[in-house]
Amino acid sequence: MATVVELSPTTEQSEFDLGTAVNKKTPPRKVPSLCSMRYGIAFIAHFCNFTLLAQNSIISITMVAMVNNTDHLPPHLNSSAERLPAVLNSNQPEASKHLSLKAPVYNWSPQTQGIIFSSVQYGMMLMQGPGGYLAGKIGTKKVVGIALLGSSLLTLCTPLAARLGLAFLLATRAVQGLTQGTGYGGQFALWQRWAPPNERSRLCSIAMSGMILGIFTVLLVGGIITEALGWPFVFYIFGGIGVVCCLLWVILVYDDPVSHPWISVPEKEYILSSLNQQFSSEEQPLPIKAMLKSLPLWSMGLCIMTHQWLINTFVIYTPTYISSVFSVNIRDNGFLSSLPFFVAWANGILGGQLADFLLSKNFRLITVRKIVTILGNTPSAVLIVVLPYVQSSYITTITFLTLSCGLGSLCQAGVYINALDIAPRYASLLMGTSRGFAHSSAVLVPIVAGFFLSQDSEFGWRNLFFVLFAINLFGLIIYLVFGKADIQEWARERKLTRL
Repeated sequence: MATVVELSPTTEQSEFDLGTAVNKKTPPRKVPSLCSMRYGIAFIAHFCNFTLLAQNSIISITMVAMVNNTDHLPPHLNSSAERLPAVLNSNQPEASKHLSLKAPVYNWSPQTQGIIFSSVQYGMMLMQGPGGYLAGKIGTKKVVGIALLGSSLLTLCTPLAARLGLAFLLATRAVQGLTQGTGYGGQFALWQRWAPPNERSRLCSIAMSGMILGIFTVLLVGGIITEALGWPFVFYIFGGIGVVCCLLWVILVYDDPVSHPWISVPEKEYILSSLNQQFSSEEQPLPIKAMLKSLPLWSMGLCIMTHQWLINTFVIYTPTYISSVFSVNIRDNGFLSSLPFFVAWANGILGGQLADFLLSKNFRLITVRKIVTILGNTPSAVLIVVLPYVQSSYITTITFLTLSCGLGSLCQAGVYINALDIAPRYASLLMGTSRGFAHSSAVLVPIVAGFFLSQDSEFGWRNLFFVLFAINLFGLIIYLVFGKADIQEWARERKLTRL
């Protein structure tokens, strides 16, 4: 009778990685990063994330032109009106009449508009984890390519769906949320196979910062396109951009260096030799029980969720806060609302460079992850708490708001990629699941903020920011106490031998 004996986790270097021989005696020789294939793929992923988040955010900009009246929208929905140029303000009858000649308008109540806004978020929450799992099984190229194409086609069809009726629009948005969640979660499997450990921070931060650039671009140009051509063209333009991005993805992105036809031999050998301790060709069972008991894993997921609470507050409420504190026109509000996200985009890329620089100076990996996580959490939370106390100064308020949002993206090189450190074998599943869990804050933030702001406008912002600070600090402390960066026992390779 055959008996299966499970040996202890292996720590030896494998002679083969991803099906290609690796010389164990020769240390990995670093290949210059400029014009390398791995950085090219990072920038394509950057463009992919830009497209997905832009498509996700379009309707928050166009809604003010799609309906007859937004006078009674709650603050978190009325913020979309603040981002548009003055001619798009639905409170102006002439502007509404001018826009209705270019595109249809609908009699949607504020409650209906809220349902339309949220219809895409549930799919985003549900599919990021499964998207990561699917990418690990059948490949990132297929999963993200199909998801990006689906989201782009649904974006192109959104104006038609709105004309056909509310049910068609909600169905389109719901399915689009499923495709976008799959695309977000599925992309992380790339870095299991493409990112050398000493370059993970910068490669992942380059890829993920595309999300922030998508928000910035939609805030900046969405209203201009609506004013010039009509709101359907915002969907047509960004849907078309998505189709082009999908073509680039299918042509240029491959699941691993071995299968890529244009990668140089030195770069392929460098990547494979850097990763040869982390993967094997053998199928490994999913250690669900061990994952559920892992404190480092739970601390990572909780910290990401509480930090996303901060980020979603910026995304939803920046225009509303600016308009409630200062008497600026709507064009200036749109520019000021987009400025913090431009700074966040730049800082997100620089954060990856900082993390890898610290690693090159022999800092411990967990120390680096926690340093950049602290830099992305604490200053942002402190600055946003201070905002109500400096609102008498226009320059100080805008500076603090910009710095608070801009510094938050440093976490991209910290806790957000920690799954690649503690469980590289299951990183795509864990990163997708943690991001899906964190996306619940996009639903919770408007509920909590609406409660505070509906009671007292002056103290509402102050109380909202204090709650945000407490939530953010709680998640950070848990991560600092329980966070790890070494491969966990349940994530190591185990050999099965038959006797």
